Amino acid sequence: MAKLLEGRPVAAALRERQRAAAAALAERGVRPVLEIIRVGSREDDMAYERSASRRCGEAGVDVRATALPEGASQGQLLERIGMANRDGSVHGVLLLRPLPAGMDDEAVRNALAPEKDVDGIGDAALARVFAGTGGGFAPCTAQACMELLDFYGYGQGLAGKRAAVIGRSLVVGRPVAMLLLARHATVTVCHTRTADMAAECRRADILIVAAGRAGVVGEGMFSPGQVVIDVGINFDEGGKMRGDADFGAAMPVVGAIAPVPGGVGGVTASVLAGNVIEAARRAAAGA
Repeated sequence: MAKLLEGRPVAAALRERQRAAAAALAERGVRPVLEIIRVGSREDDMAYERSASRRCGEAGVDVRATALPEGASQGQLLERIGMANRDGSVHGVLLLRPLPAGMDDEAVRNALAPEKDVDGIGDAALARVFAGTGGGFAPCTAQACMELLDFYGYGQGLAGKRAAVIGRSLVVGRPVAMLLLARHATVTVCHTRTADMAAECRRADILIVAAGRAGVVGEGMFSPGQVVIDVGINFDEGGKMRGDADFGAAMPVVGAIAPVPGGVGGVTASVLAGNVIEAARRAAAGA
């Protein structure tokens, strides 16, 4: 049976390192601050805001939550982002999305100052990740995949390994492919037009599934010893959370798998907290 790559011990280890880093900054008179900007009161946004606030607080990061009314205009949102960009006491900004209908997502996310874009949603931050030049923050979920691999001992041996990424979104698929490539893995990005996706999956030593569709990777698509990171969040008719990979089909075959729930999701907010601390460190150093 496959080894379970659970997120809880990864988050705990990150939290200990982050507390130490935040304490070191506090000795220099710097307290990391995250501003969360939300439009409206969608329950999923509010749930993530609560989770992020809790994880940040545990790591030594202060959180300011700014909620604009449901009917706020794009101009009002851009004004709020501009204020956060200019506020020297704010080190990171988290913009909760999706935005209300009618708002230009590209224009709004690119209004974030790259050095404060701690969830890597703007083109400038992503460009730095894709170029491998440093200075930008990768999207937190993509980085959480790498934290899982590192914690369980798979991250440092990626050179020359075959990695397949199912999904090409800018939230997970493409950035995690770049993070794997930076570790010298040989990366294949699969999508809806990939010919013989099953064969591509079986060839991979590391398989990251982020397609946004339950069961997209199923029986006959896994291989012995493979490491599977499932990023999917889907709910069946009974309200049970499921990943994008068929967990039951994978368990008897693969070497290790991150479960859903209990895997990547539990690490993402911890990565966010770490990014805010790093942003504060850079600001204090004048980087």
